[in-house]
Amino acid sequence: MLDLKITGGTVVDGTGAERYRADIGVKDGRIVEVRRRNGADGAGDGLQADAAHEIDATGRIVAPGFVDIHTHYDGQVSWDDTLEPSSLHGVTTVVSGNCGVGFAPVRPGREQWLIELMEGVEDIPGSALAEGITWQWESFPEYLDAVEKRSLAVDYGTQIAHGAVRGYAMGERGARNEEATPDDIAAMARIVQEAVEAGALGFSTSRTEAHRAIDGEPVPGTYAAEAELFGLGRAMAAGGRAVFEVSPQGTAGESPAEATMREMDWMTQLGAEIERPVTFTMIQTGGAPDLWRRQLERAGKALENGVELYAQFAARPFGMLFGFPGYHAFTHRPTYRRLKAELGHEELAARLADPGVRETILSEADLPPQPVPLFDGLYALIQHSADRIFAIGDPPDYEPTPDQTVAAIAQARGQDPLAAMYDLMLESDGTAMLMLPFFNYADGNHDAIHEMMTHPAAVSGLSDGGAHCGLICDASYPTFLLTHWARDRHRGPRFSLEYVVRKQTLDTATLYGLSDRGVLAVGKKADINVIDMQALQLDVPRMAYDLPAGGRRLVQGARGYDATVVSGVITRRHGVDTGARPGRLLRGVR
Repeated sequence: MLDLKITGGTVVDGTGAERYRADIGVKDGRIVEVRRRNGADGAGDGLQADAAHEIDATGRIVAPGFVDIHTHYDGQVSWDDTLEPSSLHGVTTVVSGNCGVGFAPVRPGREQWLIELMEGVEDIPGSALAEGITWQWESFPEYLDAVEKRSLAVDYGTQIAHGAVRGYAMGERGARNEEATPDDIAAMARIVQEAVEAGALGFSTSRTEAHRAIDGEPVPGTYAAEAELFGLGRAMAAGGRAVFEVSPQGTAGESPAEATMREMDWMTQLGAEIERPVTFTMIQTGGAPDLWRRQLERAGKALENGVELYAQFAARPFGMLFGFPGYHAFTHRPTYRRLKAELGHEELAARLADPGVRETILSEADLPPQPVPLFDGLYALIQHSADRIFAIGDPPDYEPTPDQTVAAIAQARGQDPLAAMYDLMLESDGTAMLMLPFFNYADGNHDAIHEMMTHPAAVSGLSDGGAHCGLICDASYPTFLLTHWARDRHRGPRFSLEYVVRKQTLDTATLYGLSDRGVLAVGKKADINVIDMQALQLDVPRMAYDLPAGGRRLVQGARGYDATVVSGVITRRHGVDTGARPGRLLRGVR
């Protein structure tokens, strides 16, 4: 008697091999049989064993559950057992604790400091974190123990973050990025090794000056010397099989190319010394649009020499979404400020549509920005970017053409660009979002991303699931990879579905040493997606107000997932959460 069987589907098994018709049998959370269907039409003898549950996957793709290695659910895991929005997109395993920010270890009384650090770097409402996190820990092993008590919709693994380690070991000196002494490094090394021995999947650090706490201070570790980085890398390796994750930049005052390649140098040296994978975030920037090629060339040479150095790329333009529910061009107009303070979300949208209110807001001067919070000055950037801002459309188009910019739409309508921007945001009852790509779109298309995806030293990452709640909604990358890159792209070459599935299953799982998942094969963990590829479609991003304390976040759903299975248990059926919670804490290899 099987627990579950999935019959008649077309298996894309995660290895990149050609698809085939087969039935899959599951028992005790594992795949126990993969029986290929015979005959040209895939008929033949199917799996005859009885099962407690059966999914008819005829006409559907059956693929492994997706492994998302770059998320920020460090706090959300305390209160949300679904870990949405990632679980909406076929993700069955998430890796958190990226970019040098996390919530353990923490000294009693320093919880708010970690909240403000996370809020500034990852744009997660501090009020939601303050209300939602239960703080049942001080050390990192205690944090893992607290998460282990949770029953989740997906498996949750995490890394120990440099910012929290520095603040814990060095106090205010660490928080303010003072240079670490040998004793400081030794103290931090003990914490990192203990964390990996307890099950941390890796260690993460941020070296980009764009990552700042809510008070404007850079993330602790931003300017760490190589002695500190190598000391913590050695400690991580001593603890077990873990990954060293970096958001790179370099020394202030250097050119982007100089800084980036200096980072590549020490990361390569570290990977060679500790014999552990080093992975870094990589995007195409407008100021140095070809620098990513140099990074990949260096990473490729490292791989050829036996050093595991991998870039994490974003599957689509990396930028921001904005509209009246979030950040936008009119946040500093006096009338808008007054109405927002007085009205709820729906009432505000209705008032903004009033012609008199519209005319007043468009004619007003802006109030001056404040030094903090960090995003207070975005309105000015948006006002002067009409030629780079796009109407995203429904279904969303993430590779838009020049005629879809706000400036082009305004010209076609005979409007001022700000007036056109206002009217576009009024659509869908004032909930419409516009898109401003910052990175990965220097050439106005996805050709750079296509090239990144073909490189053996590049893995899919940077979804930032759980983070950037008011600006970015990229936890939907897994669905976008399937729809855009394997089916819909019209402005350049696509990939096979087999290739795209592998990029977010076997490849991502392998980087983090998760050898029990990412492939549909006998003995592997039964994390499975049943997908209607013809119906698969991303929804339009929307603003929800469902975080603790009424905090807001951008959410993007999808249609076309018939079922998602975690450890042999159906967690979502036809897009609806079943309430099953088979997901657990994922500890690394000691």
